[in-house]
This record gives sequence, structure tokens and C-alpha cells, in this order.
Amino acid sequence: MGVARTHAVALIGLTGALVEVEADISAQLPAIVLIGLPDAALAQAAQRVRAAAQNSGCPLTPHRLTVNLSPAALPKHGAGFDLAIALACLAADRVVSAASVGRVVHFGELALDGRLRPTPGILPGVIAAAGLGYATVMVPVGNADEAALVPGVRVIGVASLRDAVIWHGGELTPRPVDPILNATAESEVAVELDLVDVIGNDDAILALQIAAAGGHHVFMLGPPGAGKTMLAARLPGLLPDLDRAASLEVSALRSLSGRGLGSALITRPPLEAPHHTATAAAIVGGGSTQIRPGAAARASQGVLFLDEAPEFARPVLDALRQPLESGVISIHRANLIAHFPARFQLVMAANPCPCGQYGASDLECTCPPSARRRYLARLSGPLMDRMDIQLGVSRITAAQLRLAGETPRLSSADARARVVTARAAAAARLRDTPWRVNAQVPGPWLRTTPARLDLAATASIDRALERGGLTMRGYDRVLRVAWSIADLDGTVRPGPNEVGLALYLRKGMA
Repeated sequence: MGVARTHAVALIGLTGALVEVEADISAQLPAIVLIGLPDAALAQAAQRVRAAAQNSGCPLTPHRLTVNLSPAALPKHGAGFDLAIALACLAADRVVSAASVGRVVHFGELALDGRLRPTPGILPGVIAAAGLGYATVMVPVGNADEAALVPGVRVIGVASLRDAVIWHGGELTPRPVDPILNATAESEVAVELDLVDVIGNDDAILALQIAAAGGHHVFMLGPPGAGKTMLAARLPGLLPDLDRAASLEVSALRSLSGRGLGSALITRPPLEAPHHTATAAAIVGGGSTQIRPGAAARASQGVLFLDEAPEFARPVLDALRQPLESGVISIHRANLIAHFPARFQLVMAANPCPCGQYGASDLECTCPPSARRRYLARLSGPLMDRMDIQLGVSRITAAQLRLAGETPRLSSADARARVVTARAAAAARLRDTPWRVNAQVPGPWLRTTPARLDLAATASIDRALERGGLTMRGYDRVLRVAWSIADLDGTVRPGPNEVGLALYLRKGMA
């Protein structure tokens, strides 16, 4: 008897920390004692491991087992440590090879009959193990396809603790079991929404293409039935496919959220559309014991759509202000800080007043001016200042509806091709910088480098800045949108027309 060791991974946000699982057998009363700051679910591993080992034909020693999860000060959450704990205990009792167990990182929750249940967060866990230099991981069969998405790692999928013991040199006869599999992965896009379905609102369609080309945030104001939700739902279809790094990031967030991945990485930008009753924790992430990503993190590399934006609680909306600038969500707790990526495009939609009819040509608004002001004042000035494109959307007319079948309309495929070309132009221009889309470029770079525009091009926004119609942040955002318009049109540099259009899109609600 002696001390045996194996390894597992503890996730803090998307960052994985290696956990050494040590097991020691001592001649005391039978018990399994877990130390090393486990949470309640992990502390119950003692009962799961003992029952699973007994039912797998390899019962644990009747002596006292002390299991240490090191580093001790790092909080550990969830049942994904069960397999590592069981194998460390069996290795200490020399049922399996201690050397073999020590070379492998183990993931998985044990059922009482010894089978392994799929565990959330396998993809970021395996990525972390690979980054820490481990070449072999053992996971439940239900997670094997997901773990295999990480290149350069040998994945051992096992259906039960008995199979894991046999793989590590235990002298047991294989016993077939029905593996516990993941639920069928959700479809990435249930229905491909096409821009060709949108009738009228040519300004809004152009604004969507510009937003997709530069990664800009969009605010749409208009009465019910104007097509705001329809337009927002089609924005992800205009975005290019995700590159390898973005695909791994989006897939890891989906895995951490407990949603099925299947056998392939996600290649299309995600869309998250939380209900207006969502809390701040649901939007940015949180949790009292285990920190989970919120809708803003899950929308990273895609679109976060807030419909009926003034109906969201103001603290919820203001919680997005810092991620919109930094592209990162940091959640602080007393003993740890979790970081999630938040490079999303924010799209907000709102009615112009509580009744929704202000400005509509067919119905009369019954709201007094003070009610209209209070309603839109729920969207704070600092948040609105971060919205690159702000435009009004109106209902279509009968004439537009009749002409819809006779006038050719832009499809999502054609618009995406324009966006891909525009992004390629921006990436070529920014190739020696850390940025790849115009929305990421800081204002000083646009105003002080060779990218600086001449006075004739910026005359309109210079006047707006002098008169107080634009803040400095708004000035820089107009410049970014102007560059996106130029990229979309195939122009080398923005001129007065591009800057004027960008200013109109910034002030289009007026």
C-alpha cells in the first residue's frame, strides 16, 4: 500500500487548472475522506465511487482512504472528478497500475452501477489538459467524439469503471454494458433564415450588411410589426464562417453550458436572444458555487439580440457596457475570478413608446411626451453611445408589398459574399495590427496613423462634434463604420459620402 496519483482538470470559466488526485490507504476505520476544497456535489463522490467500484467487480479496500485534491486552495466543482478519484483509490490498492493511472488525465461522473455519465465541459477540459502537456485523456464514451475534436490528444473512451480498470491493467474479464450517451446535440441552425424574406426597409438591410462587415453593434427603433426581430434574426446568416480558433471557442462555451456538441465543431456564428425577464447572471454569467457562462458569453463570435430592450432591467443592460468595450466578461467571487470571452455583436430593438405607435402612419399614439421620454430613458446614455448604428425601422406599405414580387431582393448568400470580401479587405489593411475587423480598431489609431482621413472627408462629423451632437466615442465609432462602408463598396479609403452615410446611420433615429 502507498500513495497513488492521477490527474483531473478543474475549470474556472474557460480556463482549466490541473488537479492532482492523490489517494492514500491507512489502517483505520473504513471511510473515504475527501479533502482539498470540494463542493457539495464533489463531496458526495465518496458514496458514488464506493458503490460504482463494488458493482463493477473491483470493490475498494475496507481500510480508510484519504483522497486529496491538490492544489488544496483551488475550488473544485461538480461530479467530473469521480473517475479520477476511483482510479487513484484502486491504484493505491494495487488493483491497477499506478504508473499507467499517473500518465492519464481522467474525466467522468460515475453512476452507481459503475457506468460513466457524460460530463459538461469536456472540450475546454481536454483543451486545458493538452495545453498542460498531457497527451492521453480518458473520458466517458458519450464524450469521446467531443474530446476527439482537440488535435494531438489520444482519447480513451470508456463506458464503465470496469473498462477503465481493464485498460489500466486490472485483471478483470470485460463485461459489456449499455453506455450512457449524450442527448442528441441541438441543431446549430434549425431553419436557414434568408434576407430575401425581408420586404422594404432598404436602409436597414444595408445597415445589417455594414454591421456584419465591420462587427458593429446595432440599435433599431420602430413600431411593432416593422420587422426588427426579422432583421436581427438574419444577421448571423450574413457573417462569415468561424475560423478554427473561433470555432473552438464557441464549441467550448457550448460544451461548458451542458449543450450537446456532436462530432464536429460549430462553424456558424451563434445567436442568443434572451427574454427580457433575464437576470444579470443569466446575461453575463455567474453562480454561487460553479460559475457558468451567460447569454453574452455564449453569443461570443456571434450575435446577442435583445428584443424589447427597454423592458430589460436597467442593471442588466448596464452590465453589458464593460464587455462591449473589452470583449471579456470577468466574474469575481471571494476566492476566484472567472473570465469568459464576449466578442459579440449586440443588436437591440425597441418600440418608440409604451404603446408602440409613436411615429406610425396608420395608428395614433396615446402616450404623452413624458411617457415616451421615460420609456426610452431606460436605455442609458453610455450604453446607447456604444451602439455604432442607430436607425429607425418603419412598417411596410401596401405598395411595397405589391411590388415585392416584381423587384429582385438581396439574398443572405449574396450579402454574405459581400461581407466576406469586405472583411478580407479589412484584414489585409490591419494585418500588422492585433485587430481583424473595424469595430475592434481603437480611435487613436484611426486618427493618428496613416489611416487618418483628410479634413474634407471628416467635415460633417467635425461639425457634429463641435456642436455636441457627437461624443468623442461616437466620433470614433462613426469613423469605424465609415471604413466598413468603404470596405463593403470596394473603396480604398472613406470619403465624404462614406462618412456622411456613417453619420446618418449613427443618427438615423432622429
